Amino acid sequence: MAVNISRDLSGCLEFAIRAARRAGAIAMEYFQTEFTVETKGDNSPVTIADRRAERDLRDMIRAAYPDDAVLGEEFGEQQGNSGWRWILDPIDGTQSFIRGVPLFGVLIGVERDGEAVLGVAFLPALDEMVYAARGHGCWWLPAGRKADTPRRARVSPIARLADGLMVMTSFNYFQQSNQGAVYERIIQAGRIRGWSDCYAHVLVATGRAEAAFEPVMSIWDSAPFLPILLEAGGTFTDWQGISRIDAPAVLSTNGKVFAEALALVQERDG
Repeated sequence: MAVNISRDLSGCLEFAIRAARRAGAIAMEYFQTEFTVETKGDNSPVTIADRRAERDLRDMIRAAYPDDAVLGEEFGEQQGNSGWRWILDPIDGTQSFIRGVPLFGVLIGVERDGEAVLGVAFLPALDEMVYAARGHGCWWLPAGRKADTPRRARVSPIARLADGLMVMTSFNYFQQSNQGAVYERIIQAGRIRGWSDCYAHVLVATGRAEAAFEPVMSIWDSAPFLPILLEAGGTFTDWQGISRIDAPAVLSTNGKVFAEALALVQERDG
């Protein structure tokens, strides 16, 4: 049985920030260069940068926290016995990365006894980071300001979707998941932009968008964003309104528009 070891969460967060920066540096060695793109069994792309970055993250975690479990997109799950689990996406937005678009990120989430307690989202091409730990707040290093003191990340005060901005990755994901009707309701509700993948949730957490709708997700896509959104004052849930990181479809909001946004994905009147 897993036993929860005593650990300073702020120290764990500092380690995760360093690890994300190192993985991001690996990704940037390949960004906007020529490299081979492979196709995985689920028809998603993968590159040498994804694999190198995840191996480096795993090596760092193994050296610092050898008893922790690790789950990563590229190399599966390594069991642990500490009660802690690291969940890794070395490059979230590989399609953007492949095309030389800077809206990709290194994602690190940490669970303690099954509860998501820590998250880091680092966009290395923008040099932008958002991070949080339960009870420690959510913090933002805006693009290109690595040396600056982090500022508190807070969701926006906008209370209606019609007055705000909604973001998503791709209409194709709504098609693939048979959620075309949801997409049609969303585009009728207000302004939409396709600022994709992890960047969409970063925008909500930092008050630059009010809601992000994603109909196709994996746990490594979601792992950092539950603590990030909660500590920023928002919500991160599945399409039933339950806070979790293992949902196949997710919704992040500033909290004020949560009921309205949830109604759009649940096929009921707001």
